[in-house]
Amino acid sequence: MTAPLTPPHQPSSQPHGAPWPSPYPAPAPDPGRGREARDAIAVLGLSLPLGVVFGLLWLWLAPRIPLISDGKAVFLQNSEGEAAIGADGTFALLGLGSGALAALLVFLWRRQGGVPLVLALAAGGVLGSAVAWGVGAFLGPTDDVVAHARSVGEGVPFDAPLELNTLGALLAWPIAAMILHLALTALFGPRDPEPEWGPWDETPQRRTEG
Repeated sequence: MTAPLTPPHQPSSQPHGAPWPSPYPAPAPDPGRGREARDAIAVLGLSLPLGVVFGLLWLWLAPRIPLISDGKAVFLQNSEGEAAIGADGTFALLGLGSGALAALLVFLWRRQGGVPLVLALAAGGVLGSAVAWGVGAFLGPTDDVVAHARSVGEGVPFDAPLELNTLGALLAWPIAAMILHLALTALFGPRDPEPEWGPWDETPQRRTEG
């Protein structure tokens, strides 16, 4: 008969309340998630300069809305003009082009794609569109129409502020970026290797024929 390993009158070497060490090793951190997070942040950063260029192009290409003052009120010089619609359409077309360019650059940079990249393209598209809107409105004609009319004088045409009347145009960039990136990934992205079939994977028909 053997004596117990730990006598009753001696305390155990394990501190009271301390957790016992796990026999399994701690899971190692996944380096892929960190890289995906960095890639997503980089895509968001890419959207800022593209948004500035987008805004400058919108300011340059958008049609102007001429206003005129009679000394008492400000009116549209051409009441039947479609310049306001043209400004929104120009913004939407430039948004589609910016989204396509962003999707192409991101695909050439990271061909394997992934959900974080697609989400970053969508968020970056909204951010870039908002930056473009702000740049065009800030650098365009002043939004103080009354002061502008007084400065140019009575009967002298001047440009109205550059405005975006259809907020849905802000979604042109993210929609185009997501669709094109998914299409490029599906058509030209890396493929999973084909499984190697062994003799045990033969169908029952082939086994009976053999």
